[in-house]
Amino acid sequence: MPIGSRLFKHLPIAVARPRGPLARYGLQASIRRTFASSSVTFSGLTALSRKVAVAQGDLSVPPPSDVDTIGVHEQNQHAVISAFDLFSVGVGPSSSHTVGPMRAGKIFINDLIELGMLEKVKNLKITLYGSLAATGKGHHTPQAIVLGLEGSDPETIDTGTIPSRYEAIVETKHLRLGGHHSIHFNMDRDMLWRWDQVLKTHPNGMRFSVFDEDGTLLATNEYFSVGGGFVVNDKTKVDENLFYKGVDKSIVHGARLAQTHSNADGESEDTPPSPTQPPYPFTSGDSLLALTRKHNMTIAQIVYDNERHFGLEPHEIRQKIRKIWSVMDDCIRMGVTSAEDKLPGRLGLRRRAPMLYRRLMRGFYPGLSTPSLPAIGAGSPAYAAIDAPEDSKAGEQSSSPKSAGPRQDRALAARATRVVGSLDHPVLPMPPRKTVIPAMDFLSCYAIAVNEVNASGGRIVTSPTNGAAGVIPAVLKYIIEFVSDDPEKSVETFLLTAAAVGMLFKRGSTISAAEGGCQAEVGVACSMASAGFAACMGASPETVLQAAEIGIEHNLGLTCDPIDGLVQVPCIERNSLGAVKAVTAAQLSMASQSVYSVTLDEAIEAMRLTAADMSVKYKETSLSGLARTVKIPLTMPNC
Repeated sequence: MPIGSRLFKHLPIAVARPRGPLARYGLQASIRRTFASSSVTFSGLTALSRKVAVAQGDLSVPPPSDVDTIGVHEQNQHAVISAFDLFSVGVGPSSSHTVGPMRAGKIFINDLIELGMLEKVKNLKITLYGSLAATGKGHHTPQAIVLGLEGSDPETIDTGTIPSRYEAIVETKHLRLGGHHSIHFNMDRDMLWRWDQVLKTHPNGMRFSVFDEDGTLLATNEYFSVGGGFVVNDKTKVDENLFYKGVDKSIVHGARLAQTHSNADGESEDTPPSPTQPPYPFTSGDSLLALTRKHNMTIAQIVYDNERHFGLEPHEIRQKIRKIWSVMDDCIRMGVTSAEDKLPGRLGLRRRAPMLYRRLMRGFYPGLSTPSLPAIGAGSPAYAAIDAPEDSKAGEQSSSPKSAGPRQDRALAARATRVVGSLDHPVLPMPPRKTVIPAMDFLSCYAIAVNEVNASGGRIVTSPTNGAAGVIPAVLKYIIEFVSDDPEKSVETFLLTAAAVGMLFKRGSTISAAEGGCQAEVGVACSMASAGFAACMGASPETVLQAAEIGIEHNLGLTCDPIDGLVQVPCIERNSLGAVKAVTAAQLSMASQSVYSVTLDEAIEAMRLTAADMSVKYKETSLSGLARTVKIPLTMPNC
């Protein structure tokens, strides 16, 4: 009898009453809830085939009920989460489609191990829904899930081994659950892609089901990757902190699992604070601003003290901040020194960060003429600085005997210039010229470098997502290299301030492109970076939040329409523009002298409403926009 028929034959069977990890994650084998028709809804995507739906252009917008589900929380839920849940080390190319599914796979297997059920498993079925199914292949979702089921974690996995391990699983049709229990697994048969169905909780839904040798269902669970690498299910969404990011909740401080508070400003004159309540809980930008005024603290100080409440000592907080920045900085370094010409995928997209960086270095060090790529200098262990390339230093000390001098070099350059346009016309063509705007050029180069590493599946920091991972590192790197006289202080101030703004978006709207389009990723990252930049410039908390407002206001409505489902076009360039826009927003806020018309809370609410009104075709499904109009393969001009 085939497995499918056995599944329905054993509908009444369920795992014994859940305890321990079973209760924590809601792992269950109750087919009544999981396979009931009420658990699956057709939200914007019809049951027709994808090609027919796209051809007819008949995809509907999300139902009006979505307005009440995106970014809505109970009144007693504060926005405070750990900055190290918001910023975490992972693997590219997507936080919601790669990091989250890998964590979900490991959580599922860990529960089976603790329940003593793993050795009974003979078959595994994986079903992907909604956006996970629509763009999962381009976002490496299959690789992430199967490696998570084998026990890998996005923070520690060796990124260089991912392609070979995945290929081995596909070719041998064997999967080692938990790293040691081998089962037969056929990727084509055992992984189902239901892009036409969306589960109620979130568009990024996945279901894992395991069976014994007789085809009897042992256990099943649904997980939802809600953006930024966070994973929840119905159980954790109800009674635990929706925003905790991790695999094993039993090893963390209890305060990180609570999301309620008793009053708005976090303290009471008569009642001692709850042990699960941070000292400075806030629910909105206004409440955060009120805390800074009442206690005469900066936003970074508020976040720092809340981290202490999560059980971290001062040296541990600084160590974690250094680690986050170190990975960001290494990512920039890898991006600008990569020897690979193209990014993976059908687009055949050329890497641009190495060329952009080399040209910038030529501007700083004219003697540089070698085709080899200069590396970002070592600097201090945690805060690297750009040093002059060794080739340029050598070039300045000695000249080639074959060189005819600078006059001939200028003549050769002049002969290479070509004017396009008719010279016999009243409006003469403009001669080609190059401008160097250091802030824009370096910001763009850094952001593109990070996102090219992300697109190739490299080590990355979700900030707050992988698709927008280039904005914050680019702005922070620019501050350290060209503005700050105290890099360590700048890194702490920047990341803690940016984290506070990210928390507000996490509570008040979304950081998931599958829910809100790219405004939820690059838009939020731009807002966070704007706040961090303003804070590093010594701006007041009010000005910092206004910088964040400007950053998101001019990203409202930004759609997510990745070509071929890859986090490459328009994602990489969009991060570059997001970094430049972040600095501009901060500069505008500092020049406004506290004169503004829109608050951050109003902008976050506007983003939530925009996300609810946006068609699913523009929410990380690659059903419209550039994903529909651009033909593959692409051709990219030289830099």
